Amino acid sequence: MSFWNLSDTSEKLNTTGSFESGGGDIEPIPAKTQVKAAPDEAKWDEYQGEEYISVRWNVLAPAEYKGRKIFQKVKVLDTDGKKADKAKKMLAAIAVNAGGGLLKVQGKPSDQDLQKHLLNKPMALLLQVWEIEDQQTGDKKRGNWISAVSPLKKQEPSKQPEPEPIAESDDDDIGF
Repeated sequence: MSFWNLSDTSEKLNTTGSFESGGGDIEPIPAKTQVKAAPDEAKWDEYQGEEYISVRWNVLAPAEYKGRKIFQKVKVLDTDGKKADKAKKMLAAIAVNAGGGLLKVQGKPSDQDLQKHLLNKPMALLLQVWEIEDQQTGDKKRGNWISAVSPLKKQEPSKQPEPEPIAESDDDDIGF
């Protein structure tokens, strides 16, 4: 059997150069939805001379969104210092929720550092919806962005029993 033979032998391979897989636009996950997700890709990327960390998130729960992908640009090198600081805070929060290892890396983390310390570490994401208008077609495009990350379960301060009062002693009772 040739590599190019289709499994459905009644259908022939189209060699016209056109193919449409069907489907269509996927509506974004509604704004203010919290999901459980884990990064399945983290790397340095660049677009039009701007370098940033690209994180692809795999939604794990709730079931209705399981398997969806959310793409995040973390612009830690933004030329606007306030934007870069905000991005570093986001990256630090992701790193802490992933175990904190990335925060121990000296200097700019490499792709290998990002992958080693961030991938497959589940956490909670709060999603919002962005919308832009295509200047050429006038069509509106929508997608999700991550407004917050947090641990899967908020850690309640552990309630420790009140220490028992220490009985006051009179130094005269000590035999030395």
